Amino acid sequence: MFKGKKKWMLAAALSVVMSLSLVIPAFAAFWNLTGDTVVHDPTIIKVGTTYHVFSTGQGIQHLTSSNGTSWSRTNQVFASPLSWWKTYVPNQATNDLWAPDIEYYNGKYWLYYSISSFGSNTSAIGLASATNINGPWTDNGLVIRTTSSNNYNAIDPHLFIDPSGNPWLSFGSFWSGLKLTRLDKNTMKPTGSLTSIASRSGGIEAPTIAYRQGYYYLFASIDSCCQGVNSTYKMVVGRSTSITGPYVDQNGVSMMNGGGTIIDAGNVRWKGPGHQDVYNNNIIIRHAYDADDNGTPKLLINDLNWPNGWPSY
Repeated sequence: MFKGKKKWMLAAALSVVMSLSLVIPAFAAFWNLTGDTVVHDPTIIKVGTTYHVFSTGQGIQHLTSSNGTSWSRTNQVFASPLSWWKTYVPNQATNDLWAPDIEYYNGKYWLYYSISSFGSNTSAIGLASATNINGPWTDNGLVIRTTSSNNYNAIDPHLFIDPSGNPWLSFGSFWSGLKLTRLDKNTMKPTGSLTSIASRSGGIEAPTIAYRQGYYYLFASIDSCCQGVNSTYKMVVGRSTSITGPYVDQNGVSMMNGGGTIIDAGNVRWKGPGHQDVYNNNIIIRHAYDADDNGTPKLLINDLNWPNGWPSY
């Protein structure tokens, strides 16, 4: 029922998503990856000639690649848990961090991440920053939290910088859906109210926002992850001329009313693709469960194309 990203996946993988609209065909280049590609909820950035992927796992997992195809694991971000995490999320598994998002803004790398426990919205989003992508990382503390009295969930953060240079944070998982808030440019923490940007009775999470040629695009994941080859995760998208919405799919259905054009529902080998990240509008990454490897979640990367103003790969 609720998001199950985590303990099952970490134990299996790191010990080594109503009615929807049109499905867009896949045709862009699929990157053939090698090396250590075991990830869940990946986010990507390129620094110089090196690609960096951060993902769910102990202390936030960190993979690097000099060419984008051959990957290796390096030191995790947090070697040990911070004391304040369990103040807000008492049931968090020790140093178990979910769904990070990495972006560069105003001379620093900003790494947002989730603190939670399975099936609960007693959750928090934390923030770390660094001037070097490899650290050391500064703890910037709590960004936003939720408790069982809230009707949304403070996980799955995504930092987006709008064309005017203003930072925004989208987040959310299940309950009443995806939220958006403006951030203070100095603290990189919320200022002002929350705006609802997507909702779906069957669950929606993991927002990613991109901007291209006058449109804001909201990518999200729907249905269920974290069940190996039985995962039903799917990736959807809608667009709007305003960052606060309304976001509609290719059939004009609002994402506040369960809309969303499916862009990836998986295939025979790669089951339950989701928790996508878009980089420079020309790369899209996500995890999917490898049916050829007992459902292990792995990193997938594609070139991203925009035929007729909609993303496709």
